[in-house]
Amino acid sequence: MEQAFLITSEYGIHARPATRLVNLAMSFHSEIDLTAFENTVNLKSIMGLMSLGIYKDELIKISVSGSDSDRAMEALADFIISEGLGKII
Repeated sequence: MEQAFLITSEYGIHARPATRLVNLAMSFHSEIDLTAFENTVNLKSIMGLMSLGIYKDELIKISVSGSDSDRAMEALADFIISEGLGKII
């Protein structure tokens, strides 16, 4: 399952929301990857996520596979939208 997002936050995905996003991803059993700039990282890795340097107006894709993938994708999408980080495209 995949979902694309446009990052709308003025500051992109900076340290504080990145940490919360990783912690949320870690609460699920599914494998969760984030792709930006043709690079894919494990969303359960704060170093991987921060290494991408995602700023405003960037496109990202989250891919989820596993036993709780539906709940994981819904929770991640809700977080990105409710925190004002981005919107679904």
